[in-house]
Amino acid sequence: MRLASVQRHTKETQIKGSLKIEGRGRYEISTGIRFFDHMLELFAKHGGFDLKVKATGDLEVDQHHTVEDVGIVLGQLVSKALGDRKGINRAGYFVMPMDETLAVVALDLGGRPALVYDDKVKVRLVGDLQSELVEDFFGGFVNHAGANLHAKVLYGRSNHHKIEAIFKCFARALRYACSKDVRLKEQLPSTKGLL
Repeated sequence: MRLASVQRHTKETQIKGSLKIEGRGRYEISTGIRFFDHMLELFAKHGGFDLKVKATGDLEVDQHHTVEDVGIVLGQLVSKALGDRKGINRAGYFVMPMDETLAVVALDLGGRPALVYDDKVKVRLVGDLQSELVEDFFGGFVNHAGANLHAKVLYGRSNHHKIEAIFKCFARALRYACSKDVRLKEQLPSTKGLL
């Protein structure tokens, strides 16, 4: 089983996280931001990951530190759980309809961080989450997972659905990218021989 635990403590946040890649979609999430908790819960469910996140942050200042640092921790968890990355599919993508919204996410766990993000959300808050921080969450993730991530909402009306569709796509794309190909189990998925 590929699993990892991480603790991150700064003057702004204290976060404990654990991840089991071959999970059952179980989760225990507490960040102090309920809509963000919901997105992480459905990420675990749709990815088939077991995820625990307990985050305490300086929410009286702003949500930024908490949201970005949870992204950092999730990136560290994925990187640590994947180990040497031998035999993984490495890349994955998914297209997700969420009622009237359509989103796509493509990612590559090739070791180089990059983020291209467009959620088309035009409101400051979705639920209790500052919507602009979703991009910061994914920025923290890619920088610490060593991943390229492209996330785009093609169209939609509901801002809730736009963010939810991206998280569901992200989960399913990551699930495939982390999956192992038995034919290539002893190989790194790179002609360089290095990720």
